[in-house]
Amino acid sequence: MHPTLAINLPAVLAEVTAVFARYEDALVNNKVEVLDELFWDSPHTLRYGATENLYGYAAIQDFRAGRPAQGLQRSLLKTVITTYGHDFATANVEFQRAGNAKPGRQSQTWVRTPEGWRVVAAHVSLLD
Repeated sequence: MHPTLAINLPAVLAEVTAVFARYEDALVNNKVEVLDELFWDSPHTLRYGATENLYGYAAIQDFRAGRPAQGLQRSLLKTVITTYGHDFATANVEFQRAGNAKPGRQSQTWVRTPEGWRVVAAHVSLLD
């Protein structure tokens, strides 16, 4: 490991934990404008969903705009946020949707940009 790469610096971990909480609130309350804001506006951004592969910010934004607003509530079973230095982090979650026996997983890669922390890659899947 690079000698200057500090893991979970308290201030950085607090920042990412706060932005992750903002993302989670936006997700379960269908605040599409916040979800759009928190993804990096770039053709390099990607999101692999339970039923879709989305390449580029525009595809992710289109998906969010067309997604049903019902059935978004979920319980977080386990959340692991790890920061690497001052500008890079991962957030990994196990979750359970109300009324769905299958647990799910979500992973996000966060990068500090001039606009703030943004998701540059995400993955959502359900376990059988």
